[in-house]
Amino acid sequence: MSRRCEVTGKGVQTGNNVSHANNKTKRRFLPNLQETSLLSDVLGASVSLRLSTNGIRTIEHNGGIDSYVMGTPVSRLTIEMKRLKKRIEGAAAKKGAA
Repeated sequence: MSRRCEVTGKGVQTGNNVSHANNKTKRRFLPNLQETSLLSDVLGASVSLRLSTNGIRTIEHNGGIDSYVMGTPVSRLTIEMKRLKKRIEGAAAKKGAA
């Protein structure tokens, strides 16, 4: 599993540890990823995603996972989020037809 946020795309960055003697050694800056379960109103189930804390705030700001996914263009979504969007659209179509 990659260390990348599904919403913001934040990933691992690299840099240097610099000592007092100015010695430089490689290090990695890891994003603050959280395994979260978000409740989808349309699907009627929780969706488990690996998001950064900033990504969680973005989803909450947009009114939940359903409205965020439906309001975001497909070109800006990751593969996993595109699959989720198709599931949500299919469930919404079933609810609309019933």
